Order: sequence, then structure tokens, then C-alpha cells
Amino acid sequence: MINTAQNVTQAYIQKKTIAAFAYFILFIIACIVGWRLIITSPKVAKTPAPLRASLELNEFIFSHFYSNQKISKQYAKNLAATNVRVNGSYGLANSADTANWHLQVIKQAGDTLILTLADLQALPKTEVIFDFKCIEGWSQITHWGGVRFSDFASKYGLQAETMQAYAGLQTPDSNYYVGIDMPSMLHPQTLLCYQMNGKPLPLNQGYPLRLIIPVKYGIKHLKRIGSISFSNQKPKDYWYELGYDYYGGL
Repeated sequence: MINTAQNVTQAYIQKKTIAAFAYFILFIIACIVGWRLIITSPKVAKTPAPLRASLELNEFIFSHFYSNQKISKQYAKNLAATNVRVNGSYGLANSADTANWHLQVIKQAGDTLILTLADLQALPKTEVIFDFKCIEGWSQITHWGGVRFSDFASKYGLQAETMQAYAGLQTPDSNYYVGIDMPSMLHPQTLLCYQMNGKPLPLNQGYPLRLIIPVKYGIKHLKRIGSISFSNQKPKDYWYELGYDYYGGL
């Protein structure tokens, strides 16, 4: 009886081992076939269509959980970095003509506001100290000052514009550009920023004006803003065109 039980047990184990190995082989084959189907599928913004569809699904889900009541954690000033990392220099290659810089706010075709840095500095200043996160994998507590975009929009009568779904921002040379959903632009921590650590922005941090938007990764914090526009369709976005997520949210 003992030998029979041992033989049955050994046969059962052998059967299960063979089955498990077969399932493993089938799984590997399915993965290879699936991956080949993905990478050979048509591309949308340099991303295979199935992967782009998954990014769009993520955006749909996360945007529906978004709330302007959710505030990024704020920190004490003494925790802010004094040596602030630069998360890229796109759009900053040309020398900044700071003497003649101005911000163009394109309300619609033929209707553009032209504003100076002094115009922005005349509005109530807001400071935010938060953990800046970069898609490269690093983060840093940083201290910024400027005018809330929501306050700016209210001051300059942009109610109709902010009813649209997106804002598009570009550098003066148009070499860097981002598209941002309007709820995130109107978040109370989103700044048109002209100060870092209580001083004017350094050139490599986007002087004279940059975007600070704590609910997004660093790729959305456009430096040296030249123009802002509005639309119900997604504006062009530099990193989206290279295959990244459009939403860029945290």
C-alpha cells in the first residue's frame, strides 16, 4: 500500500509539473506574440496604438478623480533647496531678450493681451513650497512665488477662455510647448511664477516667467512663457509628440 501511494503521488507530481511547464511555455509564447502585435501596430504620436490607448484610459480615469480641493503637500521654507535642480532647458537655447519680454495671452484670433512682468507683479503674490517631481525619477522640495493663474484669469477677464477645456503654453521661440487641462490650470497652487527662493528666477529656471503646477510632473512646468492660448481641443505638447503621457498628472 505504501509503494502504491508513493507511485500515485509521484505520477501526480509528474503530471502537474508537465502541465505547469506547458502553461509556462504557452504564456511566454503569448507574451512574445502580444508584444510583437503591439510594436508593429500603427503609431499614435510615436507610440503604438494599444499603448497610447492605455495612456488615454489612464488620463480618463485620473482626470475624473481630480479635484481642486486636493492640495499638494506644502513644506516649511527652511526645507526648500537652495541649489535647485534644473529639469531641462528646452526652449531656453536662445538668449533671453528680457528687456523686451512680454506675455501674449491669446484670447481668440485677433484678440491678444500683451502684458509685462510688472503687470503680473502688481497682482497679489502667492508662494508655494512643494516637492517638485521629475519624470527622470528625482524630486526636490522647492520654493516658488508668483501670481495664481486663477487670480490672473479673474483680473484680466478670462472667464470665457477658462471655460474651455485646455490651455496651451509656448516659449517665445516656440521650441517648447505644453498642453494642460483647464481644471489643473485653475488649481489654487498653479502659478505664473517669477520668483524662486524669494528672488527673481535665474535664466536657467525660466526667467522672467515660468509655470509652476504642483499637480503635474516637471515636463509640464514650462519655462520662459511667451504665450498662453485656450481651446477645447488638446493643444500640441512637446513630450506627447515624443510618446509620453499627455496628462502628466500626479
